[in-house]
Amino acid sequence: MEKALINSVEDRKVSFASDLEHYADLLCDWIAKQEDAMIDCLEALVNVDSNSYDKAGVDAAGKLMESWLVEDGITCSWHSLENSGDVLEARVGFDESNANAPAIFVMGHRDTVFPKGTLETRCFSRDGMKAFGPGVADMKSGLVLNCFVLKGLQHLLKTSDIQQLPFPVIGLFTGDEEIGSPEGRYVIRDRVAGARAVFNAEPGRISGNVVSARKGGASFEIQVTGKAAHSGVNHADGISAIGALAQLVTSLHALTDYDKGITTNVGLISGGMSSNTVAPTATARLDLRFITLEQGEEVKAKINAIIETPVIEGAIATIKILSEFQPFEASMSDVVLAHYQRQANSVGFSVEGEFTGGCSDAGFTSSMGVPTLCGTGPVGAKMHTDDEYCLLDTFVPRTQAVAKSILLL
Repeated sequence: MEKALINSVEDRKVSFASDLEHYADLLCDWIAKQEDAMIDCLEALVNVDSNSYDKAGVDAAGKLMESWLVEDGITCSWHSLENSGDVLEARVGFDESNANAPAIFVMGHRDTVFPKGTLETRCFSRDGMKAFGPGVADMKSGLVLNCFVLKGLQHLLKTSDIQQLPFPVIGLFTGDEEIGSPEGRYVIRDRVAGARAVFNAEPGRISGNVVSARKGGASFEIQVTGKAAHSGVNHADGISAIGALAQLVTSLHALTDYDKGITTNVGLISGGMSSNTVAPTATARLDLRFITLEQGEEVKAKINAIIETPVIEGAIATIKILSEFQPFEASMSDVVLAHYQRQANSVGFSVEGEFTGGCSDAGFTSSMGVPTLCGTGPVGAKMHTDDEYCLLDTFVPRTQAVAKSILLL
């Protein structure tokens, strides 16, 4: 009898899996008809200024997304933040039967690097199936993709005889990723803890691939204080903050190790009063990239040691971290990447996982032990430039691939 019961349970599992394949086909059929709607939504979203430091603009972009979701009956809520754009949360497929099941998340950020007012001279445009505009690839196209994944799942629940989704699905859309997620990271960590998987819709690579690993990174501000003096009258009485900073930069850059994937870059420097004054102050911004958490801690310790070691008598240097991203290590994407590849193949395209030196919120979720895949948005290129673009003909298949991956995971 026990064997018969086991067989009965296994039969139901096979039947449910077979049913899900059928529902996945229905879901993909619906998505295939949404290309024009997706492009319309992309145009509307790109034409909302949403620089990271423009909270009102970032929130306006979120309100627009919310309007698309609630019109289909999707439940939305907000996590209020003090300085950054509020976090929009959208929930699909919750009921009593799966309320305690680990959710699957689709994620993205609404902020862009482009200054407020950019739209006055450069807004959404297209040339055939190539779209242009501030943030069109990074990552407003990914936001639209995720919205249509959620809308598609909601449509499936409302129009088919599927009783429930295997797992609840949550969209989490932040507003400060481009500046290191200083506030959004805490919402991500709180909500995603214990999740089944995360699909982060940063732009797909120009190769068509997704991102299966990313470097971690940190941004620092270095301040050096010296002593002012007239460079012609009493030069010897001065302590050059710029001179001290120059020596520090050389030591910091020496920490770069290409073989290990570690890079340090002082990309901004300012200081001094005038050419005939020994500089009393100097400031620099340092960018650090690393592949593993252990590397990051090791190099940060070396950076602190350099800053704490006097290079010119009387010059005082201090350093503080402005932002930090955890690395997205490949081991946290292996299973979900293989699953996504199968679904991508089923809708007509092949894809591999790529490593990139750029950071993203995927580092936060993967560092919590949540299987994560990044770069699942439409394909784009030249991010953070006036020439940034998105390939519109990748919208439908990549939306289908994410939606199927969620339904069949």
